[in-house]
Amino acid sequence: MLRYMTAGESHGRELIAIIDGVPAGLSMGKDEKAFIDEELKRRMFGYGRGGRMAIEDDKAEIVAGVRKGRTIGSPVGIVVKNKDHKIDELPDVRMPRPGHADLAGIRKYGLGDARDVLERASARKSAATVAAGAVAKLILRELGIDILSHVTMIGGVRANVERLSFEGIRSYADGSKSRLRCADREAEEKMVKAIDDAKDKGDTLGGEFEVIARGVPPGLGTYVQWDRRLDGALARAVMSIPAVKAVSVGDGVENASRSGSEVHDPIEYDKGTEEFTRSSNRAGGIEGGVSNGEDIIVRGFMKPIATLLSPLPSVDIDTKEAGEAATERSDVTAVPACGVVAEAAVAIEIVSALLDKFGADSMRDIKCSYECYRKRLKEI
Repeated sequence: MLRYMTAGESHGRELIAIIDGVPAGLSMGKDEKAFIDEELKRRMFGYGRGGRMAIEDDKAEIVAGVRKGRTIGSPVGIVVKNKDHKIDELPDVRMPRPGHADLAGIRKYGLGDARDVLERASARKSAATVAAGAVAKLILRELGIDILSHVTMIGGVRANVERLSFEGIRSYADGSKSRLRCADREAEEKMVKAIDDAKDKGDTLGGEFEVIARGVPPGLGTYVQWDRRLDGALARAVMSIPAVKAVSVGDGVENASRSGSEVHDPIEYDKGTEEFTRSSNRAGGIEGGVSNGEDIIVRGFMKPIATLLSPLPSVDIDTKEAGEAATERSDVTAVPACGVVAEAAVAIEIVSALLDKFGADSMRDIKCSYECYRKRLKEI
């Protein structure tokens, strides 16, 4: 299995990712380092981001698990430096923000300053998740599996992308063409206006993003135990991203109000490719906790960011006097960035399921096992 841990605070010296279970023999040279850096850059992108993005220039420093440009089977360590590292100089925070971890954290840990909470609860730590996810993506790339994300809604403005293919979404939602990584230009302009209006009011906006993984083989995950279901693992991973409050696999939310004949994906067989196929993919590529060979589709729903320029009411944790919540440098919205973090989370879980099925020691062995499995599938 692939697992990872992170450490570091928002304004600490650095963020750290330790990725355990990376197979030996994965190329990790200059090109791969550049890929990780590009993933970190993608996380910082998006209209509506705040001033912190203009300060940081996230770069990955690989400090462990790699020798002569290849992984060696030991944990991979990655460090991302913070330019804005002034944690000891920042003021105490005694007016906790509604919607943030401030109050819950100081009560849990017996702290007297919400700064001690928000420095770790901050979404800034997701840079380490993206670094770990980039390593997972490099593994997936070796097996022909690709992942993208795109914004489907911000502030109630919904994109219409139902007729677009995977490559079509990638083309239209490319960061060089789209300010919000949205594949619907008309909807994007309305989203931009909604962001501008929210900024003028000192408010924030949430939204919805979609992650699609193409090329995932059938048979990942299992129904035999609850904690080994692939959809369960993906839901937990995406839900753990700061500000994500709901997750849907495929058309999960919409399917709850439909009849069975409108929901389930008819099974077909392509004699040319010798593959079972579906005429629709409302299940999001997972049935019974197991991947079925269709695209894996996971949607995340991000609440508006908790730090408002026009603060909500709060209470001083010392005096218990009413007042306004603390303000921190923040974004108006970060839905495009949240989608990139979710790509990383999804990549990690898919790789974990792949390693569980095909072995985890070396890329060479994994590829051999994977190819044998693909051939065996054609015999069914």
